[in-house]
Amino acid sequence: MKTIAAFLLACALPTLAWSACSKPMSVAVEDWPPYSQIDAQGRPAGLDIELLQAIFREAGCTLVFHQDIPRQRRHLMHKEGQLDVLFAASPTPERQRYSWFTVAYRPETIGLFARADDAARFAGIRSFSDVLSRRIGLLAPNSGWYGDDYGRYLADMKASGLVQHFETFDQGIRMLKANRADLILGDVGAIVYEAQRVVRTPVKQLGFVPNQAPVHLMLSKASVSEADLRTVDAAIRRLEANGTLKRLRARYGLN
Repeated sequence: MKTIAAFLLACALPTLAWSACSKPMSVAVEDWPPYSQIDAQGRPAGLDIELLQAIFREAGCTLVFHQDIPRQRRHLMHKEGQLDVLFAASPTPERQRYSWFTVAYRPETIGLFARADDAARFAGIRSFSDVLSRRIGLLAPNSGWYGDDYGRYLADMKASGLVQHFETFDQGIRMLKANRADLILGDVGAIVYEAQRVVRTPVKQLGFVPNQAPVHLMLSKASVSEADLRTVDAAIRRLEANGTLKRLRARYGLN
């Protein structure tokens, strides 16, 4: 792993009344704007990066950033304890076998979007059963949890040839722009960012919201202690109570 050396957050402050983490915590800067990216100056940036910095500083812990690591390798490294922290995570029974989950640090909304000039004809969609019955082409991320309704109909939509997957939201929006499908599914903040600031493709969110849920930090059980989990949890709770996390989220239009 290549460390972004200038951005080791050495935040262990001796004046803090609570315990710091037992070790420096490593995290990869994913290419996922507006939540995580490397900015033009080569620095980690984005909402999740700022939230992580605030949380680990409050916890009195050292956070070590590494350059982006491919998703599958990133999760394997986390499972094996080579990468301590993953962010924007939803608990699942499988993940809970190898990761601690902190208390939630921000909400996540999954939206369904169409090209703005074509959105009116999809206004009546209330479920992925409508997508299936109307045989509407759908672009969707190639991994992740997007709600019970999506999970219920995904196999049938795939069998009907309606779903195409993408790896990045930049790729997904470009596919939508090229009329590869009529709708795109994913994190609202990421889709709006890519559509407006990168690809410049006007999109409109439909009224049907597939999923809204809080997201958490994942701490590897192979490398992080339960005491460290309690330290980070306590920091999140303090920052939520004093409004710090809310102010950071509001800067990105999320709360």
